[in-house]
Formats: sequence, C-alpha cells, structure tokens
Amino acid sequence: MGMERMTRYSLPAGIRSDVACGADLLKHRAPADRVEMLLVHPDGTRETVEVSAEITGIIADLLERASTSDAVALLTDDAEISPEDAAAILGVSRPLVRRRMEVGDLPFRRVGAHRRIRLADVLEAKHRDAPIRDALEELRVDTGDLVAQGL
Repeated sequence: MGMERMTRYSLPAGIRSDVACGADLLKHRAPADRVEMLLVHPDGTRETVEVSAEITGIIADLLERASTSDAVALLTDDAEISPEDAAAILGVSRPLVRRRMEVGDLPFRRVGAHRRIRLADVLEAKHRDAPIRDALEELRVDTGDLVAQGL
C-alpha cells in the first residue's frame, strides 16, 4: 500500500487531554457557530480560513480518536489492506477472513503471493454483518440473564 493512501498519526500521552478538549469543543458547537483555522507566521502576520461543517466533523473525529489511542491511521476507501488488517477491522479471525475471500464474500486480488482486500469492501462487509452481530450480542446477553436466573 502506498503511503499516499495511508497516513499514521501518534500523539504524546501528555497532550491527549488537550486534544480531547479540542474534539469536545468541535463536537458540541452550535449549528450557527463558524469554525476558522488561524495560522500565525513567525513575523506575527495572521491568516484565517473558514472550515466547513463537513471538514470540522472530520477534524473532530480525528482529534477524538487520537486522544484515546496510541496511534491513528487514515486510509482512503481504495486502499488495499492485508487479511490480517481486515480481520482486525471485522473483529473476526484471520482464517475466517481467508474463508470469506475463498467463497467470494470478500473480493481480493493477489500481489505476488499476498492477498489484498480493498478497505471499502471490508467496511461494506462490516456494515452488512452489523445486524447479525447485534442479534448475536442480544442472544449472548439473554443467555447470560437466563443462566444468572438459574433457568
């Protein structure tokens, strides 16, 4: 995967609380609020640019995730990832990802001896599997309740 399709960010633990405050500020802005970015040059001159609501949302999400994680990676939808990365995103085992690739549930291509899956296809599969995962979680909770009641 080319670096133009993936960028990793990590922040020192000491500034994460400030980053979390910035994320919170942006997420709780009023609809009528304007967000501007200010650049102050070494000579003291200033430039500002208004940031659209869509971009503000992206920045807020990035700040929120960066404040709670050791590292954050940004990927484009057309980025290709390994089966191992797909397994982590889907929350399943690597063998299950490979099986889904073999039966055609997850499209992939070979790069030499390696398999690569488009991130967009993995995210689509995750979205498609969400109702099943939710139902299984409800069943797990219900089963736990029944066991706790001795039934």
